[in-house]
Amino acid sequence: MSTSTTASVSTHILDTSVGRPAGGVAVRLAARAGRGAQWRELGGSATDVDGRCKDLPALPEGTTHVRLDFAVEPYFEKKQADAQQDAPANRDSGAGAVFFPEVAITFAVVPGEHYHVPLLLNPFGYSVYRGS
Repeated sequence: MSTSTTASVSTHILDTSVGRPAGGVAVRLAARAGRGAQWRELGGSATDVDGRCKDLPALPEGTTHVRLDFAVEPYFEKKQADAQQDAPANRDSGAGAVFFPEVAITFAVVPGEHYHVPLLLNPFGYSVYRGS
């Protein structure tokens, strides 16, 4: 929850390759107070079955920049393993490693504002925007 002296952040992930939420993705939150300041790790959470991360830590007063780190490699590895289990003939098809093992999104914030940052994800690309 944002206050007049802090900002707040929420996020969700949609796997656009299947048109469904990406559940079980670990998300870490970091913040800093000014461009030259050190990043402060605040903790994290994981997306639920709806692809939402509803319990990210609160931002400290004075935060000017936020970084969301999404650990997408385990999500895609599980998805690949599930697909191979469903189609055993393709087990040795040479499917490569995950192209984007992680996604880091950094953005500026101002006190009193809420920032919802959705991640649209697929195995070979991603997009992000400020939602509402």
